[in-house]
Amino acid sequence: MDNIFCPFARTIISTQNGCSHSTRYCVGERVSAACDALTASADCVSLAQLLRENARFALGVTDTAGRLTFGKELKILYGGLAGLQELVSQRAVVSDRVGDIHELVLAALQQYGTLQDIPYQHIVKKISTYSPARRARPPR
Repeated sequence: MDNIFCPFARTIISTQNGCSHSTRYCVGERVSAACDALTASADCVSLAQLLRENARFALGVTDTAGRLTFGKELKILYGGLAGLQELVSQRAVVSDRVGDIHELVLAALQQYGTLQDIPYQHIVKKISTYSPARRARPPR
């Protein structure tokens, strides 16, 4: 079985977010997530690309087509999903956790018609203010 690319695999593996179309797989000791539906993957890939493009100024980069630093990539993924969740629910969300990424994308499509029509300025604010949780230090 071929694994279909999931742009939000990092957020799913971290258990911060979930998706009804995700499946976990292992290659050696590496754990990752894949999508089980081509249409769901296409929607998520388009959303991830639009998040990257719209977050350029907030991240202080001129080109998002290439590789970004790990921290900037996390800000886009986690902050972007949290911002989209707030935008779709039209209220401040208590938790940045997203239970089902694809359901969120479908809700955004239903509300705005296309992914390009989403008002990304609100999402970009969330991306720029997103701060990943710090790891707890082991006791000395």
